[in-house]
Amino acid sequence: MGMFKAMAKSAATLGAAVMALACIASSAQAQDLLVRGATVATASARGNVEDADVLVQGGIIRAVGRGLSVPAGVPVVEAKGRTLTPALFGGITEIGIEEVSGESSTVDSALKIGEQPLRPEFDVTLAYNPASVLIPVARLDGIGFTALGAATGGGFVAGQGGVVRFDGSADPIGPRALFLRLGAAASELTGQSRAAQWMLLQQMVDEARGQVAADSPHALLTPAGRRTLARYLSGQGRIVVEVDRAADIRQLLRWAAREKVKIAIAGGAEAWQLAPELAAAKVPVFVDALGNLPATFDQIGATLENAARLQRAGVPVAFAQRDDASHNARKMRQLAGNAVANGLPWADGLAGLTRVPAEVLGVADQIGSIEPGKRADLVLWEGDPLDVAHYAEQVWLGGRAMPMRSRQTELRDRYLQRNAQP
Repeated sequence: MGMFKAMAKSAATLGAAVMALACIASSAQAQDLLVRGATVATASARGNVEDADVLVQGGIIRAVGRGLSVPAGVPVVEAKGRTLTPALFGGITEIGIEEVSGESSTVDSALKIGEQPLRPEFDVTLAYNPASVLIPVARLDGIGFTALGAATGGGFVAGQGGVVRFDGSADPIGPRALFLRLGAAASELTGQSRAAQWMLLQQMVDEARGQVAADSPHALLTPAGRRTLARYLSGQGRIVVEVDRAADIRQLLRWAAREKVKIAIAGGAEAWQLAPELAAAKVPVFVDALGNLPATFDQIGATLENAARLQRAGVPVAFAQRDDASHNARKMRQLAGNAVANGLPWADGLAGLTRVPAEVLGVADQIGSIEPGKRADLVLWEGDPLDVAHYAEQVWLGGRAMPMRSRQTELRDRYLQRNAQP
C-alpha cells in the first residue's frame, strides 16, 4: 500500500509538472488569430457587438469590427454567433501562493512574526508559483487573471499583493496593492477593539510621515514598512480594505479623505447603506454577491441586492468571494450571475468580472476589455458566461490557446475510462 501511494504521488507530481510546462511553453510566443462572427461582449463603452470579428496579431487585439479581412497566415476561429468576452477576473485569491489550505508548508499568503506583526512591506507576489495546479482549474472557467491578496496573519495590516495572469508568466503586472482588514474579523489582532484599529493605523501613518522617531521604542513599523506605507499615502497604489459594517465603512471614508489615499472595499456587506457617499468618493467595492445572511454582527444588513444598489448609485462594482476563494474561483461567475438575478444589469455583471477590477487594480491599460491595443486575453463561450449551466469552450491568453484541461479533468477522464472497461 505504501509503495502504491508513493507511485501515485509521483505520478501526480509528474503530471502536474508536465501540464505546467506545457502551459508555460504555450505562453512563450504570442499568436495571431481572427475570431469571426462572434457576439463580442467588449466590456467597454462600446458594449456588445453582434456578428463581429476580432483580429489578434502578436498577442495584441488589433481590430474589432464586422467583415475584417484576414491577413495571410492568420488562423480563423468560427464563433458562429457565440459570445466572446475578455478573460475573467478570479477575485482576490491566493492562487499560486497556496496549494492546500490545510497544509501550512504550501501556504505563503500570511506573515506571522510576533515581535513585528505590522509589516506592510511584506509582498506575497514574491512567492507566486505559475506552475500551481490551481491555475488550470480556474482557467477552465474562463478566468485569466486574479489579484493575489495578502492574508491577515500576525496583524490587521496584511501586506502587499498584485495582479497575475494565468498564462504561465512568473511575474505580476501593474502596481501593488496594500491589504488591510477592519472590523470584528480583525479585533483579535488589535487588542479586541475595533477602536484600537484606528489608533494603530493613525500611528503607522504618523510614522510613515516622519512624525515618530524611527528609533522610538514605541515604533510599530520597520524602516522598510515606513517607506512602503509612505508610497500608498502619496497615492502610489491602492489600499484594499476588507470591511463589512456600515459604521466602519463610514470611518474608513473619513480616514481616506483626510489622508488623501486611494482605497477599495472588499466584502462590504453593508456598503449599500453608504452608496451615495462611496460614489461621491469614487470608492469601488469588491462585492460578495452570494452574501445575504448575517454571518457576523458586522453583516446584519447583508442583502443579495448589494451590487445592484451600489451600481445604481454610481459605485464601481467588482466581485470577490470569501471562504476558500482560491479553490472555488469557478464560483466567480455565479457571484456575477446572482447579482444580475437581483437587479444588476447584465453588462455591469460582466464588467465586474473584467473591466472594473482591471481599472481598480491599475491594469486596465493591458487587460479587462476587448479593445485594440489590449492583450488578447479572450474567452469563447458555449452560452451565457454569467450562467453556470454554460461553459468556456476556449481561452486565449496573449493570443495563445490555453489547454482546456486540468488535473481534475485528467483524473476524471482516467477513471471514467477505467470504469467503462468490461
